[in-house]
Amino acid sequence: MFDECLYFNTTALARQLERVWADAFKPFDLTPSQAFTLRAVFRKPGMLHSELAETLKIARATATRAVDGLVARHLLERRPGRNDGREWEIHPTPEAAELKVPLDTASRRVTERLKGELGTGTFAEFVRRARSISVHLP
Repeated sequence: MFDECLYFNTTALARQLERVWADAFKPFDLTPSQAFTLRAVFRKPGMLHSELAETLKIARATATRAVDGLVARHLLERRPGRNDGREWEIHPTPEAAELKVPLDTASRRVTERLKGELGTGTFAEFVRRARSISVHLP
């Protein structure tokens, strides 16, 4: 019935992947969105909310809520911007820093598992095409 429906098939795939990533980050008591938020901030400490939103391809308000939750858990902190006092930089806390390597390891394991199940070429081509498609949609 929905064999040619992009929405149905990508949403079904997203639900499956959500479960895979949720299992990977469960030992850290983090959701996939929380873990990816942390990983983005680890990669660029001091990023602004707008940069985080762009990196994660989410709305700025969604990024702010994600940061709010991680600030409440003492994993991220906001600091006044160096260039503009109206902007807030996002930094990992020392508690969060302890999670960097384990989160990267968990992510690498999931990626390697998926490459093994799908084949490295299929995996890489799917990611490339998905990114290409997302660029062309509003």
